[in-house]
Amino acid sequence: MPSDAPVPKKILLFGATGTIGKYILKALIDDKTSFEKIGIFTSPGTSKDKADKMKYLKEKGVEVLVGDVNNEENVKAAYKDYDTVVSALGRNVILAQILLLSLARNSSTIRTFYPSEYGTDIEYAPSSAIEKPHQLKLRVRKHIRENITNLSITYLVTGPYSDLYISKMDTAPQVGSFDVQQRKAVLLGTGKEEVSFTTMTDVGRLLVAALKTPTIENPRTLKVNSFTATPSDILAEFENQMGKKWDVNYTSLGSLKGAEMKAWESNDPFATAYTLRRIWTEGGTLYEKRDNWKIGDPATETLEEQVRKAIEAQT
Repeated sequence: MPSDAPVPKKILLFGATGTIGKYILKALIDDKTSFEKIGIFTSPGTSKDKADKMKYLKEKGVEVLVGDVNNEENVKAAYKDYDTVVSALGRNVILAQILLLSLARNSSTIRTFYPSEYGTDIEYAPSSAIEKPHQLKLRVRKHIRENITNLSITYLVTGPYSDLYISKMDTAPQVGSFDVQQRKAVLLGTGKEEVSFTTMTDVGRLLVAALKTPTIENPRTLKVNSFTATPSDILAEFENQMGKKWDVNYTSLGSLKGAEMKAWESNDPFATAYTLRRIWTEGGTLYEKRDNWKIGDPATETLEEQVRKAIEAQT
């Protein structure tokens, strides 16, 4: 490691109680001896509504900073005792990162920034530039390219969360579903298309490994994952663990594209899910090689473990 690479030691997490933020926070706490300080920035409403959680975190040595993510003074005050920002903000507030980045650029302490990526590679191919779910994250990357020169940036690209993919989809099973109780599955495409998944627990572990492996590469894009499998592989694992055959239906790629178009036209809240699952089925998570090795190749969960968890969750 070059001597001038920023070494993250004081980590401030935004979005810590969200879908993926809670897994990142757990991984940080589990490896807290590697860091001098861990803090979260949360809203007054979340602090009040999740008071027991905040108390628990404080007992674990996590500093809880309460403020408005859109308030410059609140954010500036939070930055004072930290050198690294990790953002796990959700899609609905992803553009709030532009302010966070601008304030970090002018901060005297922040040296490293992890924007909220944790999903599909938004610059996978030329067609990625027009995918609707990518637009806000692309605006954040554009802001970084054009305005942020003095921060070490890492994009952690994980692909789809297997925990969510390997589950029962009640509202729109046609976008893929694994129903343990009924032993019914809806597989996308032909069922033979490979998808590279990352478990939500592993997102946290891989991010911590990246923090512990600083680099002068800037920006650094890490394409990491837990395992690669086809929908048919997932179904076979369910049948193996349950000892029973399942009823199977398929949503062809053509049907998925048609449903995706209708979803966007009708402002269906599941439109993003249609697009992302179409991208995954088309091979948009497959790379020549993954980057786990660049951060020490930490141990990751397996398909077998994920299916076991899905069975337990549904029964």
